[in-house]
Amino acid sequence: MQDLLKQIVDMDKKAREITNAAQIEKINSEKEVVGKREQIRNEYLERARKRIALNEPQERAAAEENWEIKKKKNAELAQKMDQLYQEKGDTWVKAIVSRVIGE
Repeated sequence: MQDLLKQIVDMDKKAREITNAAQIEKINSEKEVVGKREQIRNEYLERARKRIALNEPQERAAAEENWEIKKKKNAELAQKMDQLYQEKGDTWVKAIVSRVIGE
């Protein structure tokens, strides 16, 4: 009977050791996963920063070119408006005044 009781106690002790080892392994695995995830995130961010640094000059040049085109177009439109005002400004003023005073 004592042998049977000793075997049960030994088996329980062994089961607890296995359970504790499994818990430690689980904790270590979770820590490893968290570390790996952080490493992958950092590597991804570093690659993204490098891509941004490589693409920035081209994007900046394209934006500057686009800005110059828009600036030139706006200047042309302003010049046309000034020219149109020079040509027809007096007529417009007279028409507005006559409509306001009812002539």
